[in-house]
Amino acid sequence: MNKKVTVIGDGGWGTALALVLHQNGHDVTIWGPFSENIEAAKKSNRNETYLPGVELPSDFHWTTDKEEAAVGKDAIVLAVPTQFYIDVITQFNGLISSTTDVVSVAKGLDRETHKTMTEIAEGLLGVDSVAALSGPSHAEEVVRKIPTAVVIASKKHSQAKTLQKLFSNSQFRTYTSDDVSGVQLGGALKNVIAIAVGISDGLGFGDNTRAALITRGLAEMTRLGSAMGCKPSTFSGLSGMGDLVVTCTSQHSRNRGVGERLGRGETLKEIMDSMKQVAEGVWNCSNARALGQSLNIELPITEEVYNILHKGMSPIEAVKDLMGRDVRPE
Repeated sequence: MNKKVTVIGDGGWGTALALVLHQNGHDVTIWGPFSENIEAAKKSNRNETYLPGVELPSDFHWTTDKEEAAVGKDAIVLAVPTQFYIDVITQFNGLISSTTDVVSVAKGLDRETHKTMTEIAEGLLGVDSVAALSGPSHAEEVVRKIPTAVVIASKKHSQAKTLQKLFSNSQFRTYTSDDVSGVQLGGALKNVIAIAVGISDGLGFGDNTRAALITRGLAEMTRLGSAMGCKPSTFSGLSGMGDLVVTCTSQHSRNRGVGERLGRGETLKEIMDSMKQVAEGVWNCSNARALGQSLNIELPITEEVYNILHKGMSPIEAVKDLMGRDVRPE
C-alpha cells in the first residue's frame, strides 16, 4: 500500500532515500529550511546543491512549510546532520502524530550530552520510539541503483518490520535489529576512523596501514560499544564493519577525504571552508573521545585523530605515537 512519507532534510542522503521511497510507490515530500534551494529543486527536478547531476521525479513535493511536511504522514525520515539536528527537529514538536513511524538516518552523537540521535528525537518530538537506519550506503551509489544493504533498528519489532517493508526493493535491501544504540554508535564512530585512514592515504602510506587502521578501528568501536551496553555482534554487521569499510575506502567518503587532505598538509580550516557538505567525523571525534574517557576505555586511533583535528598535532607525530605504543596481545 502506498504511504505518505516526508524526508526532513534536503541533503544528499535525504534526497537519495526519498528517491528509494518514490521507487517503491510512496508519495514523497522533501522538507528543507532554505527556500532558494527548495524552489530551485521544484523548477529543475534536481538537487544541484547536495546531489548534483541526478534527475529527480517531477512529482516530488518540495516544501519549507513544516505543517505541510509533518501533518498526516505515515512515516517521517529525519535526515538532518547532527550539528543542526536539535535546532531543526525542535521545530517539528507537536506536528507529528504518535501513529507516525519516525526513523532517523543521521550518523553522529549529540555534542553536549553524547546521546544518540534517536534519543534526542524522542525527547524533542514526544514520541516513544524513533528507529535508526544505517549501513554502507553512499547516496551517490544509491541513486544509481547500485545494490545496497542497510539495517533498520528499533526497540519496537513491529516498527522495524514496517520500515523494512517501506524501504526495501530489489536494489535497496534492509535488515532489522533491536540494538538501536549499537547501530547508531557504529555509524558515528566509523567516521572518525575514516579520517585516520584518509590521513594515512594522504601521507602516502599503503594497503598495510589502511588495513591495520580499519581492523584496529573496528576493535575500538566494539570496545566502546560493549562498554555502553550495545551488542558486540552489531559492530560486525552492516552498521559497524560494513559502514566502516565503505567509509574508509570509498572515493565518495567526505570523512576519508578530509583526512587525505590533512595528510597532504592542508589545515582543517582550509578544508572545512571549501566543503558544502558535512564531514561528521570532525565533530564526532570529540564525542567519541569524551565517551571513552568517561568509561575508561582506550581509543588510541580516536585519540590521535582528535590531537590532529583539535590540538594541532602533525599527522607524522600521531603515527609515531600509535606505532610506539607498548606491544600487547591482540
